[in-house]
Amino acid sequence: MLHELAHGLVADALGDPTPRRMGRLTLDPLAHIDWIGLIMLVLFRFGWAKPVMCDPRNFRCNPRLGMLWVALAGPAMNVVVAFAALLAQAMLALPYNGTGYAIVSLIFLYNVFFAVFNILPIPPLDGSKILALLGPEAERLMHMVEPFGWVILLVAVYTGFISPLLNAMANGLAQFLVLIASLLRVGGT
Repeated sequence: MLHELAHGLVADALGDPTPRRMGRLTLDPLAHIDWIGLIMLVLFRFGWAKPVMCDPRNFRCNPRLGMLWVALAGPAMNVVVAFAALLAQAMLALPYNGTGYAIVSLIFLYNVFFAVFNILPIPPLDGSKILALLGPEAERLMHMVEPFGWVILLVAVYTGFISPLLNAMANGLAQFLVLIASLLRVGGT
């Protein structure tokens, strides 16, 4: 939900009223639910939210640059939420064996995973939009792959093919965030 809200807020800030008109600038989870994606999540532990539509022609900046910012907003929000969870864990001094610690740990882990997962260059993920902005050849490749993106994504996830890459990326991001949080704690005491 925060991932999608971030996309909408950035598009809106860049001048595109589409997410606002579609009611996507809200914390109300119902505005972001794709019912098929939710059913898939419950049944198969893999789901999705309703995509945030935007029209780059409305951006006050270069449309390609604007799309880059919109695409980066979702994974960036996941990183911010993960980092906030780490800081909350430290500031609240939650006991390791308590429910609060477990919940905050899951918030951290899921958001780290969502950030790295969504940066993969497979349509419809944010990484495919970022890759498409690198040049005409990359854009053509993403348009060719786009109709098959969901199939590629599902096969990569369910065969475990992508797991080593995701785990390495998530581990690296998690270690980096823990390092930054520990440096802030040392500097703050």
